[in-house]
Amino acid sequence: MLKAREAVCNLPTYHPPLAGRTGLRLDFNENTVGCSPRVLERLRRIEAEDLARYPEREPVEAVAASYLKVSPQELLLTNGVDEAIHLLCQTYLEANDEAFIVVPTFSMYQILAAATGAHVVQIPAEKDFAFPRAAILRRLTPETRVIALANPNNPTGSVASAEDILRIAGSTPQAAILVDEAYFEFHGQSLLGKWREHPNLFLARTFSKAYGLAGLRVGVLLGSVEQISAVRRVASPYNVNSVALICLPAALDDREYVHHYVQEVRAGRERVQRELTALGIPFWPSQANFVLIELGDRHAAFVQRMREHGILVRDRSRDPGCEGCVRITLGSAEQTDRLLRALGETLAAIGARRQEVSR
Repeated sequence: MLKAREAVCNLPTYHPPLAGRTGLRLDFNENTVGCSPRVLERLRRIEAEDLARYPEREPVEAVAASYLKVSPQELLLTNGVDEAIHLLCQTYLEANDEAFIVVPTFSMYQILAAATGAHVVQIPAEKDFAFPRAAILRRLTPETRVIALANPNNPTGSVASAEDILRIAGSTPQAAILVDEAYFEFHGQSLLGKWREHPNLFLARTFSKAYGLAGLRVGVLLGSVEQISAVRRVASPYNVNSVALICLPAALDDREYVHHYVQEVRAGRERVQRELTALGIPFWPSQANFVLIELGDRHAAFVQRMREHGILVRDRSRDPGCEGCVRITLGSAEQTDRLLRALGETLAAIGARRQEVSR
C-alpha cells in the first residue's frame, strides 16, 4: 500500500484562515491598498500569446538584479519566499541533519525543513522576543546545515542585529544561513551583499508585502554566485508564472508608489504604538508592517469584536510564547484612522485593562 514518507506524515499542518475575509484586511500583513497602478496597466496589455508560452525568467532576473544592485548570477526569482525556503532545504538538508529556527516565527521554515527528514531544532526567543544569539551558538553542531531567520521576525516584529547574524554565519560555515527579509522595506536595514564575506549567507525578499503582489507569488533568493548556482539545479526553469514575470518590472519601476505606502505604514505604526501605550495595552515594538499586542484571555473577544467593526486581525495565541496575543497589520493613513477608532471602542467593550494582562 502506497504511503507517504514518515517525515511527511509527521509534518505539522498549516492552514491559514483565508476563508470569509470580508472587511479591512489587517490580518495577513498584506499591502492593504493594492499594487501600483502601473502593474494594473501592464496586466491589461497581456495577450493570449503571453500566456501560451512558457515563462522566461532570466530577462526579469536581470531587471531585478539591476534594481537590487547585484549581479544576475547572485539571485534567483522564486514562487514567493515559500519556494525560496523549499529550494534551500532541498539543496542543503539531508535526513538527520539539523535545521535551526527561532520561535515564534513563520511556520513554513519548520514544515519545509522537516519534510526533508531533517531534525528541526526550535530555539526560543529570549525575554520580549529578543534574538537568542548565545543560545544558537551553544547549540551548533557539525550536523547543523540550515538556520532560518526572519528579520524582522513574524509575528513579533523584532529584529536581530547584523553583528549577531554574521557572528553565527562565521561560526558555522557548513550551514546555510537564510535571512528572510520579507519586511525589509518597513525596517530599512539589510544584509544585502554580505554573502561576499560569508558565502553561506542567503537573503530572501518578497514582493508580496510592500509591493502588493501577494496574489502573483513572486520572491527572490540572493546569495553567492556559487551557492545560487547550486540552488538553481533544484529549481524548475518555469517556477515563476508568466503574469508575475510580466508585472514585476512595472512594480519595480514605480519606486515612488512603494515609498509612499511604506512611509504611511511606518507613520501608522508609530501612531498605533503610541495609542496602545496610552491605553495601557502591552505590545512589542515592531520594525515590520504589524504590531503584536497582548490581551490575555480577552484575545478571542477582541478578534471577534474587531470583525464586527469590519476589521480583520490575526489571533496568534497558539504561537510559542504568544499566548493571548493578537497581531494587527498596519496600512494607509486613512486605514490607521479607522483602526484607531475601532481599537479604543473594542478595548473598552471587552474590558481590557493593563492590570489584567501581563507578559
